[in-house]
Amino acid sequence: MNEPWWIDAIKALVIANLVLFGFAYATWLERKVIGRMQLRYGPNRAGPFGLGQPIADLVKLLRKESFLPANAIDVLYIAMPALAGFTALAAFSVIPFGPGWEIYGYDVSGVVVDAPISLVLLLALSSIGIYAFMIGGWASESKYSLLGSMRTCAQLVSYEVSLALSVLGVVIMAQSLSLVDIVAKQQATLWFIVPQFVGFVVFFIAGIAETNRPPFDLPEAETELVAGYHTEYGGMRFGLYSTAEYINMITLSGLAITLFFGGWGGPWLPGPIWFLLKLAAFVFVFIWLRATLPRLRYDQLMRFGWKVLLPVATVNAVVTAALVVAID
Repeated sequence: MNEPWWIDAIKALVIANLVLFGFAYATWLERKVIGRMQLRYGPNRAGPFGLGQPIADLVKLLRKESFLPANAIDVLYIAMPALAGFTALAAFSVIPFGPGWEIYGYDVSGVVVDAPISLVLLLALSSIGIYAFMIGGWASESKYSLLGSMRTCAQLVSYEVSLALSVLGVVIMAQSLSLVDIVAKQQATLWFIVPQFVGFVVFFIAGIAETNRPPFDLPEAETELVAGYHTEYGGMRFGLYSTAEYINMITLSGLAITLFFGGWGGPWLPGPIWFLLKLAAFVFVFIWLRATLPRLRYDQLMRFGWKVLLPVATVNAVVTAALVVAID
């Protein structure tokens, strides 16, 4: 392909800013949608329809006093929010958003990084992000933060196993770990949501737990642990943790679209438009769940992960492998 490095740099810059813009207005959309579902207005003071609220929140976080606990481990305490934000943004770089184009004689692919093992790379970045939550709570030198980080680590690691196993059926059917190849396979055959419906259900439930979204938001546990791993964080450091959680939700939605719903594929409209429409639908479902479902008890949460999702994901992967071998 005739795609020089500076085109990749421009794509990375554009996608990173679009994801950050999407995160900012996902917070506005969440408060608006939940407000309407609960018969209240939501943000409506900053700008028309409250559209200036994300900007007001950013200014507030930037202007808040920057402090840290006296006994905190300085380097780790300061670095971990940045690590959380970096891994969340980097994970989105392997998700394809279009078929590719030719612009002024240059080839422009519809993905920032087309790695042959992009699915493994995305899961690896997600695993690195766990260290940001765990070490950030530990470095705060607060028992509440430490308890919150231990809960976060336990939840993310346990549900990550089910999440990884749930996509094995897709990998077996596509015969590739490249997300671009997985989308191409669905374009040539059918969306994997049809043969891999069980895998999608496991993936979606485990993904909600991975992003700390209700009803799996026990790591925060305000009524028990004050606020979780970020208890001692304030200002923009807290904002980076919040940014990472929302971007992880957007990334997981994009991954679900890529693995099970044909990625950017769709009739009539351009590929990126279809990708954005599907992404918006998934983000709305996340918001809908938050407004609807109660929080699970912690023992219910862990039992559901190990005793239900993990066996189901394992059986789904084994059955898919057997069917593919039988067909071949």
